[in-house]
Amino acid sequence: MMKNIKSIISVFSFLFLLASCNDKKVETEEHTEEENKTEVALTEAQFKTVGIVTGRLENRNLNTIIKANGYTTVPPQNMANISTLISGVVKDIYVLEGTFVTKGKTLATIQNLEVVEMLEDYKSATANIEYLQLEYNRQKTLSDENVNPRKVFQEVKSKLAVERARAQASKTKLQALNVSLNSSSSLIPIVSPISGYVGKISVTKGAFAETGTTLFEVVDNSQMHLDLNVYEKDLGTISVGQTIDFILTNQGKKTIKATIFGINKSFSNESKTVAVHAKINANDAKGLISGMYVSANININNSTVPALPKDAVVKDGEKYFVFIQEEHHEEPKKAKAEEAHEHKEGEAHSEHEEGEEEEHNEVHFEAVEVIIGTTDLGYTEVKFVKEIPANAKIVVKGAFYLLSAMKGGGEHVH
Repeated sequence: MMKNIKSIISVFSFLFLLASCNDKKVETEEHTEEENKTEVALTEAQFKTVGIVTGRLENRNLNTIIKANGYTTVPPQNMANISTLISGVVKDIYVLEGTFVTKGKTLATIQNLEVVEMLEDYKSATANIEYLQLEYNRQKTLSDENVNPRKVFQEVKSKLAVERARAQASKTKLQALNVSLNSSSSLIPIVSPISGYVGKISVTKGAFAETGTTLFEVVDNSQMHLDLNVYEKDLGTISVGQTIDFILTNQGKKTIKATIFGINKSFSNESKTVAVHAKINANDAKGLISGMYVSANININNSTVPALPKDAVVKDGEKYFVFIQEEHHEEPKKAKAEEAHEHKEGEAHSEHEEGEEEEHNEVHFEAVEVIIGTTDLGYTEVKFVKEIPANAKIVVKGAFYLLSAMKGGGEHVH
Protein backbone atom coordinates (compact mmCIF):
# COMPACT_ATOMS: atom_id res chain seq x y z
CA MET A 1 0.00 0.00 0.00
CA MET A 2 2.73 2.48 0.97
CA LYS A 3 4.57 1.54 -2.20
CA ASN A 4 1.55 2.49 -4.33
CA ILE A 5 1.17 5.84 -2.53
CA LYS A 6 4.83 6.68 -3.17
CA SER A 7 4.40 5.84 -6.85
CA ILE A 8 1.38 8.15 -7.13
CA ILE A 9 3.24 11.01 -5.42
CA SER A 10 6.20 10.57 -7.78
CA VAL A 11 3.92 10.76 -10.84
CA PHE A 12 2.23 13.97 -9.58
CA SER A 13 5.62 15.56 -8.81
CA PHE A 14 6.84 14.81 -12.34
CA LEU A 15 3.70 16.25 -13.90
CA PHE A 16 4.00 19.43 -11.77
CA LEU A 17 7.63 19.96 -12.78
CA LEU A 18 6.73 19.40 -16.44
CA ALA A 19 3.92 21.97 -16.26
CA SER A 20 6.23 24.52 -14.57
CA CYS A 21 8.82 24.14 -17.31
CA ASN A 22 6.18 24.61 -20.00
CA ASP A 23 4.92 27.80 -18.29
CA LYS A 24 8.42 29.23 -18.12
CA LYS A 25 9.01 28.37 -21.76
CA VAL A 26 5.80 30.12 -22.86
CA GLU A 27 6.61 33.15 -20.68
CA THR A 28 10.14 33.37 -22.16
CA GLU A 29 8.78 33.08 -25.71
CA GLU A 30 6.21 35.83 -25.04
CA HIS A 31 8.87 38.11 -23.50
CA THR A 32 11.25 37.54 -26.44
CA GLU A 33 8.44 38.21 -28.91
CA GLU A 34 7.61 41.46 -27.08
CA GLU A 35 11.26 42.57 -27.11
CA ASN A 36 11.67 41.79 -30.82
CA LYS A 37 8.42 43.43 -31.89
CA THR A 38 9.17 45.95 -34.66
CA GLU A 39 5.91 45.95 -36.60
CA VAL A 40 2.65 47.78 -36.15
CA ALA A 41 -0.58 47.72 -38.14
CA LEU A 42 -3.34 50.29 -38.55
CA THR A 43 -6.77 49.85 -40.01
CA GLU A 44 -7.61 52.03 -42.99
CA ALA A 45 -9.89 54.07 -40.77
CA GLN A 46 -7.03 54.72 -38.33
CA PHE A 47 -4.64 55.45 -41.20
CA LYS A 48 -6.97 58.19 -42.46
CA THR A 49 -7.78 59.59 -39.02
CA VAL A 50 -4.15 59.87 -37.90
CA GLY A 51 -3.12 61.43 -41.21
CA ILE A 52 -0.06 59.29 -41.87
CA VAL A 53 2.15 60.82 -44.58
CA THR A 54 5.02 58.96 -46.27
CA GLY A 55 8.02 60.25 -48.16
CA ARG A 56 11.40 59.20 -49.51
CA LEU A 57 14.93 59.45 -48.17
CA GLU A 58 16.45 62.68 -49.53
CA ASN A 59 19.98 63.95 -50.06
CA ARG A 60 20.17 67.27 -48.25
CA ASN A 61 22.88 69.87 -47.94
CA LEU A 62 23.16 70.04 -44.14
CA ASN A 63 25.57 71.87 -41.90
CA THR A 64 27.39 70.83 -38.79
CA ILE A 65 26.13 73.52 -36.47
CA ILE A 66 26.54 75.12 -33.09
CA LYS A 67 23.38 76.48 -31.52
CA ALA A 68 23.57 79.87 -29.84
CA ASN A 69 21.09 82.43 -28.53
CA GLY A 70 21.22 86.20 -28.76
CA TYR A 71 19.52 89.36 -29.95
CA THR A 72 19.32 91.52 -33.04
CA THR A 73 21.05 94.89 -32.70
CA VAL A 74 21.54 98.07 -34.70
CA PRO A 75 25.13 99.13 -35.53
CA PRO A 76 26.22 102.16 -33.46
CA GLN A 77 26.58 104.31 -36.58
CA ASN A 78 22.94 103.61 -37.44
CA MET A 79 21.51 104.81 -34.13
CA ALA A 80 21.36 108.40 -32.88
CA ASN A 81 20.51 109.69 -29.39
CA ILE A 82 19.82 113.35 -30.09
CA SER A 83 20.35 116.03 -27.43
CA THR A 84 21.01 119.76 -27.37
CA LEU A 85 24.32 121.57 -26.89
CA ILE A 86 22.58 124.44 -25.16
CA SER A 87 19.64 124.32 -22.77
CA GLY A 88 16.35 126.03 -23.47
CA VAL A 89 12.57 125.81 -23.60
CA VAL A 90 11.02 123.47 -26.18
CA LYS A 91 8.90 125.63 -28.48
CA ASP A 92 7.70 123.09 -31.09
CA ILE A 93 7.92 119.37 -31.87
CA TYR A 94 7.46 118.41 -35.53
CA VAL A 95 7.58 114.59 -35.48
CA LEU A 96 5.89 111.60 -33.89
CA GLU A 97 7.31 108.29 -32.75
CA GLY A 98 7.55 105.79 -35.59
CA THR A 99 7.75 108.36 -38.39
CA PHE A 100 10.57 108.29 -40.93
CA VAL A 101 12.88 111.30 -41.11
CA THR A 102 15.74 112.16 -43.42
CA LYS A 103 19.17 113.42 -42.40
CA GLY A 104 18.99 117.14 -41.49
CA LYS A 105 15.24 117.08 -40.76
CA THR A 106 14.21 119.49 -37.96
CA LEU A 107 12.62 117.48 -35.16
CA ALA A 108 11.95 120.35 -32.73
CA THR A 109 12.99 123.90 -31.83
CA ILE A 110 14.38 125.21 -28.53
CA GLN A 111 14.43 128.83 -27.47
CA ASN A 112 17.46 130.37 -25.79
CA LEU A 113 18.24 134.10 -25.75
CA GLU A 114 21.98 133.40 -25.75
CA VAL A 115 21.63 132.56 -29.43
CA VAL A 116 20.68 136.19 -30.13
CA GLU A 117 23.91 137.34 -28.46
CA MET A 118 25.92 134.84 -30.54
CA LEU A 119 24.35 136.18 -33.72
CA GLU A 120 25.07 139.77 -32.67
CA ASP A 121 28.70 138.90 -31.90
CA TYR A 122 29.09 137.25 -35.29
CA LYS A 123 27.49 140.10 -37.22
CA SER A 124 29.46 142.72 -35.25
CA ALA A 125 32.71 140.90 -35.91
CA THR A 126 32.02 140.55 -39.64
CA ALA A 127 31.17 144.28 -39.86
CA ASN A 128 34.39 145.20 -38.07
CA ILE A 129 36.32 142.90 -40.38
CA GLU A 130 35.03 144.80 -43.41
CA TYR A 131 36.14 148.15 -41.94
CA LEU A 132 39.47 146.85 -40.65
CA GLN A 133 40.23 145.14 -43.97
CA LEU A 134 39.93 148.50 -45.75
CA GLU A 135 42.01 150.22 -43.06
CA TYR A 136 44.58 147.42 -43.27
CA ASN A 137 44.95 147.90 -47.01
CA ARG A 138 45.32 151.71 -46.59
CA GLN A 139 47.84 151.47 -43.77
CA LYS A 140 49.86 148.88 -45.65
CA THR A 141 50.16 151.22 -48.62
CA LEU A 142 51.19 154.14 -46.41
CA SER A 143 53.65 151.98 -44.54
CA ASP A 144 55.19 150.71 -47.74
CA GLU A 145 55.64 154.33 -48.88
CA ASN A 146 57.05 155.32 -45.47
CA VAL A 147 54.33 157.92 -45.02
CA ASN A 148 53.02 156.55 -41.69
CA PRO A 149 54.95 154.80 -38.95
CA ARG A 150 55.10 151.01 -39.18
CA LYS A 151 53.54 150.79 -35.72
CA VAL A 152 50.14 152.09 -36.93
CA PHE A 153 50.01 149.39 -39.62
CA GLN A 154 50.82 146.67 -37.06
CA GLU A 155 48.02 147.84 -34.76
CA VAL A 156 45.43 147.64 -37.57
CA LYS A 157 46.73 144.24 -38.58
CA SER A 158 46.36 142.99 -34.99
CA LYS A 159 42.79 144.30 -34.65
CA LEU A 160 41.81 142.63 -37.93
CA ALA A 161 43.16 139.28 -36.71
CA VAL A 162 41.20 139.58 -33.41
CA GLU A 163 37.93 140.31 -35.21
CA ARG A 164 38.46 137.48 -37.62
CA ALA A 165 39.00 135.08 -34.69
CA ARG A 166 35.88 136.41 -32.94
CA ALA A 167 33.79 136.00 -36.07
CA GLN A 168 35.07 132.44 -36.61
CA ALA A 169 34.32 131.45 -33.01
CA SER A 170 30.77 132.79 -33.24
CA LYS A 171 30.30 131.07 -36.61
CA THR A 172 31.48 127.71 -35.21
CA LYS A 173 29.10 127.95 -32.26
CA LEU A 174 26.13 128.85 -34.44
CA GLN A 175 26.89 126.08 -36.93
CA ALA A 176 27.18 123.53 -34.11
CA LEU A 177 23.70 124.62 -32.98
CA ASN A 178 22.43 124.38 -36.58
CA VAL A 179 21.49 128.07 -36.47
CA SER A 180 21.57 129.98 -39.75
CA LEU A 181 24.15 132.78 -39.82
CA ASN A 182 21.56 135.07 -41.37
CA SER A 183 18.97 134.38 -38.68
CA SER A 184 17.83 136.88 -36.09
CA SER A 185 15.73 134.40 -34.07
CA SER A 186 16.42 132.95 -30.65
CA LEU A 187 15.22 129.48 -31.78
CA ILE A 188 17.60 126.54 -32.02
CA PRO A 189 16.58 123.73 -34.43
CA ILE A 190 17.10 120.15 -33.21
CA VAL A 191 17.93 118.18 -36.36
CA SER A 192 18.41 114.49 -37.08
CA PRO A 193 22.02 113.53 -37.91
CA ILE A 194 20.89 110.37 -39.79
CA SER A 195 17.97 109.11 -41.84
CA GLY A 196 15.77 106.63 -40.02
CA TYR A 197 12.72 106.10 -37.85
CA VAL A 198 11.98 108.19 -34.79
CA GLY A 199 12.04 106.01 -31.70
CA LYS A 200 11.42 107.32 -28.22
CA ILE A 201 10.62 111.03 -27.78
CA SER A 202 11.66 112.10 -24.28
CA VAL A 203 10.54 115.73 -24.35
CA THR A 204 7.27 117.67 -24.52
CA LYS A 205 6.37 121.10 -25.78
CA GLY A 206 7.07 123.77 -23.16
CA ALA A 207 9.49 121.60 -21.20
CA PHE A 208 12.98 122.79 -20.32
CA ALA A 209 15.59 120.78 -22.22
CA GLU A 210 18.88 120.28 -20.42
CA THR A 211 22.19 119.84 -22.19
CA GLY A 212 23.33 116.22 -22.48
CA THR A 213 19.82 114.82 -22.03
CA THR A 214 18.50 112.62 -24.84
CA LEU A 215 15.49 114.27 -26.47
CA PHE A 216 14.94 111.97 -29.47
CA GLU A 217 16.08 108.55 -30.66
CA VAL A 218 16.40 107.87 -34.39
CA VAL A 219 17.18 104.38 -35.70
CA ASP A 220 18.19 103.32 -39.20
CA ASN A 221 17.45 99.59 -39.39
CA SER A 222 18.49 99.17 -43.01
CA GLN A 223 21.56 97.49 -41.55
CA MET A 224 21.20 95.01 -38.69
CA HIS A 225 23.66 93.05 -36.60
CA LEU A 226 23.29 89.90 -34.52
CA ASP A 227 24.96 89.43 -31.13
CA LEU A 228 25.16 85.79 -30.01
CA ASN A 229 26.40 84.30 -26.75
CA VAL A 230 28.71 81.33 -27.41
CA TYR A 231 29.97 78.99 -24.69
CA GLU A 232 33.67 78.54 -24.04
CA LYS A 233 33.71 74.91 -25.25
CA ASP A 234 32.55 75.98 -28.75
CA LEU A 235 34.93 78.90 -29.28
CA GLY A 236 37.62 76.81 -30.94
CA THR A 237 35.38 75.96 -33.89
CA ILE A 238 34.10 79.49 -34.54
CA SER A 239 35.86 81.95 -36.83
CA VAL A 240 35.24 85.17 -38.73
CA GLY A 241 33.47 84.60 -42.04
CA GLN A 242 31.26 81.69 -40.95
CA THR A 243 27.58 81.95 -41.80
CA ILE A 244 24.65 81.92 -39.39
CA ASP A 245 21.05 80.86 -40.04
CA PHE A 246 18.02 81.69 -37.94
CA ILE A 247 14.24 81.87 -38.31
CA LEU A 248 11.84 84.47 -36.92
CA THR A 249 8.13 83.67 -36.71
CA ASN A 250 7.11 87.22 -37.66
CA GLN A 251 9.07 86.86 -40.91
CA GLY A 252 6.90 84.02 -42.19
CA LYS A 253 9.43 81.44 -40.97
CA LYS A 254 11.84 82.63 -43.66
CA THR A 255 15.46 81.64 -43.12
CA ILE A 256 17.59 84.71 -42.37
CA LYS A 257 21.35 84.63 -42.93
CA ALA A 258 24.20 86.52 -41.31
CA THR A 259 28.02 86.48 -41.45
CA ILE A 260 30.36 86.63 -38.45
CA PHE A 261 32.63 89.71 -38.50
CA GLY A 262 33.91 89.81 -34.93
CA ILE A 263 34.48 87.70 -31.81
CA ASN A 264 35.00 89.27 -28.39
CA LYS A 265 38.20 88.45 -26.49
CA SER A 266 36.64 88.46 -23.03
CA PHE A 267 33.77 86.74 -21.24
CA SER A 268 30.42 88.45 -20.85
CA ASN A 269 29.80 88.99 -17.12
CA GLU A 270 29.62 85.69 -15.20
CA SER A 271 27.86 83.66 -17.91
CA LYS A 272 31.09 82.14 -19.24
CA THR A 273 29.97 83.04 -22.74
CA VAL A 274 31.69 85.16 -25.35
CA ALA A 275 29.83 87.60 -27.61
CA VAL A 276 30.01 86.78 -31.32
CA HIS A 277 29.00 89.59 -33.70
CA ALA A 278 27.50 89.01 -37.14
CA LYS A 279 26.14 91.21 -39.89
CA ILE A 280 22.68 90.26 -41.19
CA ASN A 281 22.38 90.18 -44.98
CA ALA A 282 20.92 93.47 -46.23
CA ASN A 283 18.04 91.75 -48.06
CA ASP A 284 17.06 89.92 -44.87
CA ALA A 285 17.33 92.96 -42.57
CA LYS A 286 14.07 94.49 -43.76
CA GLY A 287 11.39 94.33 -41.10
CA LEU A 288 13.80 93.53 -38.27
CA ILE A 289 14.07 95.68 -35.17
CA SER A 290 16.63 95.86 -32.43
CA GLY A 291 16.17 93.54 -29.46
CA MET A 292 14.54 90.55 -31.18
CA TYR A 293 15.39 87.26 -29.44
CA VAL A 294 17.12 84.81 -31.77
CA SER A 295 17.98 81.11 -31.52
CA ALA A 296 20.53 80.66 -34.28
CA ASN A 297 22.66 77.98 -35.91
CA ILE A 298 26.32 78.78 -36.56
CA ASN A 299 27.39 76.74 -39.59
CA ILE A 300 30.73 75.04 -39.00
CA ASN A 301 30.99 72.89 -42.14
CA ASN A 302 28.70 71.79 -44.96
CA SER A 303 28.06 68.41 -46.66
CA THR A 304 25.38 66.52 -48.62
CA VAL A 305 23.95 63.64 -46.56
CA PRO A 306 20.85 61.38 -46.57
CA ALA A 307 18.21 63.07 -44.45
CA LEU A 308 14.56 62.98 -43.40
CA PRO A 309 12.22 65.55 -41.84
CA LYS A 310 13.02 65.58 -38.13
CA ASP A 311 9.46 64.47 -37.22
CA ALA A 312 10.11 61.20 -39.07
CA VAL A 313 12.65 60.12 -36.44
CA VAL A 314 11.42 58.87 -33.04
CA LYS A 315 13.37 57.82 -29.98
CA ASP A 316 12.65 54.64 -28.04
CA GLY A 317 14.95 54.20 -25.06
CA GLU A 318 18.47 54.90 -26.25
CA LYS A 319 17.77 54.10 -29.90
CA TYR A 320 16.26 56.01 -32.82
CA PHE A 321 13.78 54.59 -35.33
CA VAL A 322 11.86 55.43 -38.48
CA PHE A 323 8.80 53.59 -39.75
CA ILE A 324 8.63 52.10 -43.25
CA GLN A 325 5.36 51.15 -44.91
CA GLU A 326 5.55 47.51 -45.92
CA GLU A 327 5.05 46.98 -49.66
CA HIS A 328 2.81 43.91 -49.53
CA HIS A 329 0.33 45.75 -47.31
CA GLU A 330 0.26 49.13 -48.99
CA GLU A 331 -2.79 48.57 -51.24
CA PRO A 332 -5.30 46.61 -49.15
CA LYS A 333 -8.21 48.04 -51.09
CA LYS A 334 -7.13 46.31 -54.31
CA ALA A 335 -7.75 42.80 -52.99
CA LYS A 336 -11.12 43.84 -51.65
CA ALA A 337 -12.01 45.46 -54.98
CA GLU A 338 -11.27 42.19 -56.84
CA GLU A 339 -13.38 40.31 -54.30
CA ALA A 340 -16.22 42.77 -54.87
CA HIS A 341 -16.36 41.85 -58.60
CA GLU A 342 -17.30 38.31 -57.65
CA HIS A 343 -20.64 39.54 -56.34
CA LYS A 344 -23.63 39.47 -58.64
CA GLU A 345 -24.04 42.48 -60.94
CA GLY A 346 -26.18 45.16 -59.34
CA GLU A 347 -25.58 43.94 -55.81
CA ALA A 348 -24.70 46.91 -53.59
CA HIS A 349 -22.74 46.91 -50.36
CA SER A 350 -24.39 48.44 -47.36
CA GLU A 351 -22.74 51.24 -45.43
CA HIS A 352 -22.19 48.77 -42.64
CA GLU A 353 -20.29 46.40 -44.97
CA GLU A 354 -18.14 49.24 -46.31
CA GLY A 355 -17.31 50.27 -42.76
CA GLU A 356 -16.35 46.68 -41.98
CA GLU A 357 -14.04 46.63 -45.01
CA GLU A 358 -12.20 49.71 -43.73
CA GLU A 359 -12.00 48.14 -40.30
CA HIS A 360 -10.49 44.85 -41.58
CA ASN A 361 -8.13 46.31 -44.21
CA GLU A 362 -4.77 46.99 -42.59
CA VAL A 363 -1.68 49.01 -43.42
CA HIS A 364 1.50 47.56 -41.92
CA PHE A 365 4.63 49.44 -40.87
CA GLU A 366 8.04 48.26 -39.71
CA ALA A 367 10.26 50.17 -37.25
CA VAL A 368 13.82 50.38 -38.60
CA GLU A 369 16.70 51.53 -36.41
CA VAL A 370 18.75 54.52 -37.56
CA ILE A 371 21.75 56.46 -36.34
CA ILE A 372 21.15 60.22 -36.40
CA GLY A 373 23.60 62.98 -37.23
CA THR A 374 23.23 66.70 -37.87
CA THR A 375 19.82 68.37 -37.57
CA ASP A 376 19.52 71.51 -39.66
CA LEU A 377 16.50 73.60 -40.67
CA GLY A 378 13.93 70.88 -40.04
CA TYR A 379 15.88 67.90 -41.44
CA THR A 380 17.94 65.25 -39.65
CA GLU A 381 20.81 63.23 -41.08
CA VAL A 382 20.10 59.50 -40.80
CA LYS A 383 22.11 56.31 -41.35
CA PHE A 384 20.22 53.01 -41.45
CA VAL A 385 21.53 50.15 -39.33
CA LYS A 386 20.28 47.70 -41.96
CA GLU A 387 19.80 48.28 -45.69
CA ILE A 388 16.35 49.35 -46.89
CA PRO A 389 14.84 49.34 -50.40
CA ALA A 390 15.75 52.36 -52.50
CA ASN A 391 12.08 53.24 -53.02
CA ALA A 392 11.01 52.61 -49.42
CA LYS A 393 8.04 54.65 -48.24
CA ILE A 394 9.13 56.27 -44.97
CA VAL A 395 6.61 57.79 -42.57
CA VAL A 396 7.38 61.51 -42.30
CA LYS A 397 4.23 62.45 -40.38
CA GLY A 398 2.64 60.30 -37.68
CA ALA A 399 5.75 58.37 -36.59
CA PHE A 400 5.19 59.11 -32.90
CA TYR A 401 1.66 57.70 -33.13
CA LEU A 402 3.04 54.49 -34.67
CA LEU A 403 5.65 54.21 -31.92
CA SER A 404 2.92 54.52 -29.28
CA ALA A 405 0.85 51.86 -31.05
CA MET A 406 3.85 49.52 -31.31
CA LYS A 407 4.79 49.91 -27.65
CA GLY A 408 1.19 49.17 -26.75
CA GLY A 409 1.74 45.55 -27.65
CA GLY A 410 0.75 45.80 -31.28
CA GLU A 411 -2.85 46.62 -30.57
CA HIS A 412 -4.52 49.28 -32.68
CA VAL A 413 -4.64 52.66 -30.97
CA HIS A 414 -7.97 54.42 -31.46
